[in-house]
Amino acid sequence: MSATLPHVQTTASDPRFTGLVEAARALQPRTVALRRLLHKHPEQGLRLPATQAAVLHALEGLPLEVTTGKSTSSVVAVLRGARPGPTVLLRGDMDALPLREETGLAYASEVEGSMHACGHDTHVAMLASAARLLCSRRDALSGQVVFMFQPGEEGHHGARYMLEEGLLGAAGAPVEKAFALHITSTLQSGVVVSRPGPAMASADTFKVTVTGRGGHGGMPHDAIDPVPPAAAMVGALQTMVARRVSVHHPAVVTVGHIKAGTTNNIIPETALLEGTIRTLSEETRQLVRRELKQVCQHVAAAHGCAARVEVVPGYPVTVNDEVVAPRVLEVTAAALGSRWVAPMEDPLMGAEDFSYVLREVPGAIAFLGACPRGVELAKAEPNHSSRVLFDEAAMEHGVIVYTAFALDALR
Repeated sequence: MSATLPHVQTTASDPRFTGLVEAARALQPRTVALRRLLHKHPEQGLRLPATQAAVLHALEGLPLEVTTGKSTSSVVAVLRGARPGPTVLLRGDMDALPLREETGLAYASEVEGSMHACGHDTHVAMLASAARLLCSRRDALSGQVVFMFQPGEEGHHGARYMLEEGLLGAAGAPVEKAFALHITSTLQSGVVVSRPGPAMASADTFKVTVTGRGGHGGMPHDAIDPVPPAAAMVGALQTMVARRVSVHHPAVVTVGHIKAGTTNNIIPETALLEGTIRTLSEETRQLVRRELKQVCQHVAAAHGCAARVEVVPGYPVTVNDEVVAPRVLEVTAAALGSRWVAPMEDPLMGAEDFSYVLREVPGAIAFLGACPRGVELAKAEPNHSSRVLFDEAAMEHGVIVYTAFALDALR
């Protein structure tokens, strides 16, 4: 799994990136070791003490100004270049998912019910090695690099907490560009993709409680059954998306949880629906929120019931800058060769809290392929699967892309 990737190009097309491939390859044992350490000991949420300690250990001895978070287990490290200049930010998220690992790896999770199934362990390892590589090239930097090691990406709004604690001013100057990589098992190993504009969706959750009047299952006329309106809402919400939302502005509404009743012959008083809303623009997001509430309340009323609709705001749309995102691909091609770059045709309907950073700073998120060797792309277990595998060789490219982005921005 840690074999190196083949390279047609032996020298970078931009002299600033000369030797990056060789340097990242030399760091690969360190990168892999950190990744496997984190993989064996995953932590969830905003408090990741063991992960934080591993990051701090990985950064020891480097010419970095390191601080830790107060509200979370975050780590922020600042590298000051040899000359004055702008500030760029590189992000690596650190938290795991609530899953029981089923990969069979020798370094599989040793924490029951917790797994690095989204590759955040690779993000941390790549960013730590990029920090080491950039420290070795400090003389080439005009400006500052802020390394953002972030907890709580998986639904815990970790980036927002870090912003509230002053992340963007950590270097004493405003951050002018920001960049994050996200690994994925369903792209060719080593390939980097990105796109300008919306790259990932917003993510809100909703809960609908339908209230009627309970009674005997054999005498429904003496009750007001909340189950039929709850069932009708599932189809009505899909019709709402198809008929109220423009086809040019995608939206997804998924009901993922339905609950009602305790046994077969009792009409319950309430029925519960829960689900998710995904959109690619703030305007569509607000429209779907309004329409969902209206549909559910009116369907309930048509059945003689009441509906309480709660929408919990999640992450905003992740919007890549129109200039920075194409530049990421140009820089990657210059450092690695054009064969390792591909356009990202469509946004993903998954969500990312790097969106909070991109609302404040021009920047981009890109995706790094890490499909395991010998596995067809269509058959690779996806991120968030308990059996997902990542080709560790792809981490070399991640280290290079992080480093090249900073070198380009601080030239």
